[in-house]
Amino acid sequence: MTEEQIAEAKRWDLLSYLQAYEPGELKKSGPREYRTRSHDSLVISNGKWHWCSRNMGGRTALDYLIKVRGQDFVSAVETLCGGGASPFLSQLADLPPPKPFELPEPNRYATKVMGYLQGRGIDGGIISRCLRDGSLYESFRYHNCVFVGRDTEGKARFACLRGTRDNFRMDVEGSDKRYGFSLLAADPACPRLAVAESPIDALSLASLVKQVGGDWRDSHYISLGGTAPRAMLQFLRDHPRITHVSLCLDNDKAGMEGMERLERAIREEPELSQRIKLIYHNPPPAEYGKDYNEFLCTQVRTQQKKVVEHQCAL
Repeated sequence: MTEEQIAEAKRWDLLSYLQAYEPGELKKSGPREYRTRSHDSLVISNGKWHWCSRNMGGRTALDYLIKVRGQDFVSAVETLCGGGASPFLSQLADLPPPKPFELPEPNRYATKVMGYLQGRGIDGGIISRCLRDGSLYESFRYHNCVFVGRDTEGKARFACLRGTRDNFRMDVEGSDKRYGFSLLAADPACPRLAVAESPIDALSLASLVKQVGGDWRDSHYISLGGTAPRAMLQFLRDHPRITHVSLCLDNDKAGMEGMERLERAIREEPELSQRIKLIYHNPPPAEYGKDYNEFLCTQVRTQQKKVVEHQCAL
């Protein structure tokens, strides 16, 4: 990562970044004021942003990605510069030492997580599998979904939070973005990987496969926590039998550009470019929503309607 890339990242104000890459996140709340859909108390005005409920704020998109989205400095710069940056040199930035990574305290039960995810259309059996293997649990303090990413030794290296009562989303401080939340195939030698932006989209992909009678464990699934390639590249390095990659990002501008960036990242790495035989760009059908969870919810509603119609016809 160069000084020029850091300077470029710092030039992005939050409003311009969201308008360019996440326009659906913005909602106008005044003549010159915006709020975000994920955090209703986060106000953007006069070139600044302030998250009222957390009493924090800043000027730049870089501040936002670090303080609100929970990204580390390197990941945030890569997001704003289009990813693919070289390893970070710590002397280029005057940063405090990172806080050690620590998983949030778990709740004894996961009833709120189960109810929330099933309300999003996620298959109950898949949720239970994740709860049993520890890749998902419910936090004690706020009853958030905690999605855990582990390395090949099984050590937790990453976690992101998703509110069960609101749109709260955040990475746990100290998370290593190379290790995203994943669902592993039943066969460790499985050659297929599906790549999603969020854990809920990854779970939705698996649920859709199961919904049509397929074996959802016939593929690996990885969540990027956005569109940057780091987690995908690490997963591909850690699973050398993978030869087919399906890029299942959102059907919007950021998702389309993200898929191009992910394919480019694979093609630019010599070992991967030789090994990966097929790369599919596989966004959800536009008529069913922007992301795979919206697609799943549409399919679930359609099935429920058919069941009701069948019962009425009896």
